[in-house]
Amino acid sequence: MSITSIKAAQRLDSRGKPTVQVILTTVNGCFRSSVPSGASKGDYEAVELRDGDSSCYQGSSILKAVHNVENVLGPAVIDAKLNPATDLAKIDELVVKLDGTDDRSKLGANAILDISMAAARAGAAGAGVPLYKFLAKQAGSSTKDFVMLAPFMNILNGGDHSGNNMAFQEFMIAPIGASSRAVECRDVRLPQNSHH
Repeated sequence: MSITSIKAAQRLDSRGKPTVQVILTTVNGCFRSSVPSGASKGDYEAVELRDGDSSCYQGSSILKAVHNVENVLGPAVIDAKLNPATDLAKIDELVVKLDGTDDRSKLGANAILDISMAAARAGAAGAGVPLYKFLAKQAGSSTKDFVMLAPFMNILNGGDHSGNNMAFQEFMIAPIGASSRAVECRDVRLPQNSHH
């Protein structure tokens, strides 16, 4: 099950900031992914590629990253004839190698991550398992026992983008007293060709 096409487009996220959307196609359907975009960047985070053209979304447009998906990364992944269900790590290695920088600044972490996320969804569909089971297997974790993740809730923001002088970026709470046995986890399967 090789990848037949990889397309990209500029989309707006929930804050109206441009982000990359990738649509990766295999015989099992189309698999979409959009990269999240933070309001600030840490010193050791990978670099989102932004155009820097002040006339378009105040310099935040990502058309260079879209170009890199469609003209550099995507064609290389397709030409490699890798199967997302069995070769996800090889797909990741290929796109990282094509960039060649420690911080993914040449082709853009937003372009690289988006291909990886869409390929993971395609891989899960190709393997016939839910995404969480597919990712657990890719990570070498046990696929027998799963624990529901505890949600964290942001209650107070600080940091560079908050407009205040608080030294901490986030104060969060989590319901850590809940038993992992309290919720039964069941597979939710989507109809064929609707893995978006």
